[in-house]
Amino acid sequence: MRIQNLIENTKGCSGVDCAHGFSFYIETTSHKLLVDLGPSDVTLENAKKLDIDLKKVDTVVLSHGHYDHSGGIMPFTKINNQATIYMQALAEREYYADDGVEAGRKRYRYIGIDPEISKLDNLKKIGGNFKIDEELELFTIKERTHPLPFTNDRLLVKKPDGFVKDDFKHEQFLVIRDDNKSVLISGCAHNGILSIMDDYIYKYKSTPDYVISGFHLKKNSDYTEDEVKEIKEIANVLKTYNTKFYTCHCTGLPAFDMMKEIMGDQLEYVHSGDEVKLA
Repeated sequence: MRIQNLIENTKGCSGVDCAHGFSFYIETTSHKLLVDLGPSDVTLENAKKLDIDLKKVDTVVLSHGHYDHSGGIMPFTKINNQATIYMQALAEREYYADDGVEAGRKRYRYIGIDPEISKLDNLKKIGGNFKIDEELELFTIKERTHPLPFTNDRLLVKKPDGFVKDDFKHEQFLVIRDDNKSVLISGCAHNGILSIMDDYIYKYKSTPDYVISGFHLKKNSDYTEDEVKEIKEIANVLKTYNTKFYTCHCTGLPAFDMMKEIMGDQLEYVHSGDEVKLA
């Protein structure tokens, strides 16, 4: 199995560009697939530099309905309009971030997908769990076992009567079974990586061998004492699993460093353009 990051927030050693976003290219026995496509066509340019032919991709999974995971989809369809794109139907709702009240800045910022994505002929909108084939399966969470990460507080969905807190029912998770390995991939883990792990264990009666996911713990300001405690509690729980974790994007390097101190070799950071080598 080949797992190659195409874009994330930090510069790697491959020489490709970085940006606030998430995209992975994966080759399995039966598929060439993409999980998310980052914020723009920069993702496609990175794929070229990494000698990845996106025309051969047969499957695309959109983890959730945010621009930093979907911005490269429309440019991708200009070179490949045959790959099936799997998206939760709720991902086409209007998602916003509350940036607060500051002089000269609009408070509510649109962070949803390009509406043109919903019109694509090769788009498959699904509702809930969905089995693609024996290698690939998608699942969603109906009931969380842990509170949402604190960084989700400012994320909203626009409804006819105003803005409400996002419930993240548009988020889906990919399970890959290949080479006698199980890999769980989540874009941002908005539902919380602990709830996602609990749901995986409930559904599959085991833990995944590997997890690739942002943990959505990144902040642009200092963490409070309670937030530091929450980050460390997450790390202490993840440490109990017989699973190797790879993270990037919305985890943020300060949160990663705190978790790495607890989890050691069980946690690694994937930089833009890095390849994930499964042992």
